[in-house]
Amino acid sequence: MRILLVEDDPDLATWLSRSLAQRGSVVEWEDDGRLAERRLKADRFDAIVLDLGLPSLDGASLLKRLRLADDTTPTLIVTARDDLARRVELLHAGADDFLAKPFAVEELEARLVALVRRSHGRARGVYQCGSLVFDQNAQRFTLGQDTLALAPREHAILRELIQRVGEPLTKQQLLDRLVSADSDLHLEAVEVMVHRLRRKLAGASVQIVTLRGLGYFLEATEGANA
Repeated sequence: MRILLVEDDPDLATWLSRSLAQRGSVVEWEDDGRLAERRLKADRFDAIVLDLGLPSLDGASLLKRLRLADDTTPTLIVTARDDLARRVELLHAGADDFLAKPFAVEELEARLVALVRRSHGRARGVYQCGSLVFDQNAQRFTLGQDTLALAPREHAILRELIQRVGEPLTKQQLLDRLVSADSDLHLEAVEVMVHRLRRKLAGASVQIVTLRGLGYFLEATEGANA
């Protein structure tokens, strides 16, 4: 993997660069947000490791500018705070994953590998979370080796969730993707369909999580490969 590390702490950056290089990655380092933005305009990386507290241009602003410029490079945010509201805000801004400081370099590497693998899948129109796979071209879900039978509305909800793994979607957001403006479906219908989907995913290495006040998101369960 070729990684751009954007971190203003030289000791942490040096440690991370050496540790990831020992594991076979090529790491290039920028300690300034604006310099990192220029670098990303001129070069391509497999992933970005991004700190939030940067000089010139902070990490959150850099992320928003990259996504507005259609730069979809997988981005892992490293942060000293585990603030749920902040994480949700950054997910909506285009963050792909988070890691709270302090962390083990083994976990950082594993998360980067997973991000790069998922990004390659998206480029092919294939999305995966745990043992659940969605082939966008065929509009088909598989769970393990088997095709997952879904009603049209269940399919629509699960499609939205797997295309935004880890990002909470409210009932209203899901409902808006299900029906036209003149439909008489209500928010309770989303609850019913999520309940049905949970039953169909029971026992698999993937689950629909309820985040109170924020909505639903899809995540791989412990021991899953994605």
